[in-house]
Amino acid sequence: MKTGFDNNQYIQLQSRHIVERINKFGDKLYLEFGGKLFDDYHASRVLPGFAPDSKLRMLMQLSDQAEIVMVISAADIEKNKIRGDLGITYDKDVLRLKDVFEQRGLYFGSVVITHYQGQHAAEQFKVKLEKMNIPVYLHYTIPGYPSNVPLIVSDEGYGKNDYIQTTRPLVVITAPGPGSGKMATCLSQLYHDNKRGIKAGYAKYETFPIWNVPLKHPINLAYEAATADLNDVNMIDPFHLEAYGETTVNYNRDIEIFPVLNAIFEEIYGENPYKSPTDMGVNMAGNCIIDDEACREASNMEILRRYYASLNRLARGDCQENEVLKIELIMKQAKLAPEDRRVVVAANARAQELSVPCAAIELSDGRVITGKTTDLLGASAAVLLNALKELAHIPEDLHLIAPEIIQPIQKLKVDYLGGKNPRLHTDEVLLALSICSNKDDNARRAMDAIPLLKDCQVHTSVVLSAVDEGTFKKLGMMLTCEPVREISLVR
Repeated sequence: MKTGFDNNQYIQLQSRHIVERINKFGDKLYLEFGGKLFDDYHASRVLPGFAPDSKLRMLMQLSDQAEIVMVISAADIEKNKIRGDLGITYDKDVLRLKDVFEQRGLYFGSVVITHYQGQHAAEQFKVKLEKMNIPVYLHYTIPGYPSNVPLIVSDEGYGKNDYIQTTRPLVVITAPGPGSGKMATCLSQLYHDNKRGIKAGYAKYETFPIWNVPLKHPINLAYEAATADLNDVNMIDPFHLEAYGETTVNYNRDIEIFPVLNAIFEEIYGENPYKSPTDMGVNMAGNCIIDDEACREASNMEILRRYYASLNRLARGDCQENEVLKIELIMKQAKLAPEDRRVVVAANARAQELSVPCAAIELSDGRVITGKTTDLLGASAAVLLNALKELAHIPEDLHLIAPEIIQPIQKLKVDYLGGKNPRLHTDEVLLALSICSNKDDNARRAMDAIPLLKDCQVHTSVVLSAVDEGTFKKLGMMLTCEPVREISLVR
């Protein structure tokens, strides 16, 4: 993809801005990190040039001032909530993220279990953490939260929560996923610090929506598409408009909760240091866009990918029709149609012509390569080989993997491993190609071209197996599928 975002500028500008916010409050700043602190692939897709670990790298600039507190809801532990992009439970992700932070030289301070009501699984997780010498704190469910402000800001509300012992001026409050209770954790700490005479402040770091790009900019629309299942809606911040006469963008949950936050701040401090939800934010991403058109194009493609992802979720029964309808509305606002994704047109046209499953890949220079299901290969495996031939300047009619190599693999799959589909999947065809590359120069050149597949767009005319989908993800390719299931492709 064409670069549209200056990642180095972002890291420097963002870290400086956070230091300024720390200095504004004096002793301590609790910084709520929305979204993913690590591996933010949505941001890297809609802001080409943004590195998935940019926020982590930015924090590394402040490693001597920062400590990380991880928040996880007891309810999420109890129901084994899974992080969709990684397929692991939230409690396991807490430990994964702890290791990532510490490997990068960041100080991991503690874990807070929120919404605690004596859940057995949460108690077991607490014991496990304490055996690993990780400090654990409990925060409780407050009746009437967030409306009953007098109770919340009292010894029977925030006062019942454990006070988190911290040692550094910047306390990063993060979580494995949404709904964990990050904001409440920050406000609880402000209450306790104020009672102890500690001058502390709060700020919010959300990458999206980007407050200083237009409301209906594709970047912000792509965020709405990404959160269609949460019913998030981007809005003009009315509090900011009233206070400053300046139009900025925020999302409905922060705008709706602001009057409550305002009341809580007034109860704690006597006044609110912020006049709007936008004021609370510290995100500088909008200042680092260097090619608006590149970001618009990337965001439009993300909206279409989200559309196809929701179509497939609906076909599996994993979401409601409203989710798809919401993204269709977003597509209308962005003036997008599925046909704007070139690989969709190419794969579906070929499938209709040949009456077999087909796939298409758009290379970085705009060339579109197709592949079809054959007796030897699935459509995904075929299009991968065809794309690698094109990238390595290998004649189209030349076999990279001889049939006599493929056939023993098919025999192994069907006769010995009990498989029903003899065709090679993407992972199998890449393994076969790697074996051939030892003696065949063309296969070696094709192998060397694999990194060029990163960020290429892919579409298939049928739903893929988890294996093929995973291979495209590992290659860094942007995949969509028609919500059509092909029985013969079942592994």
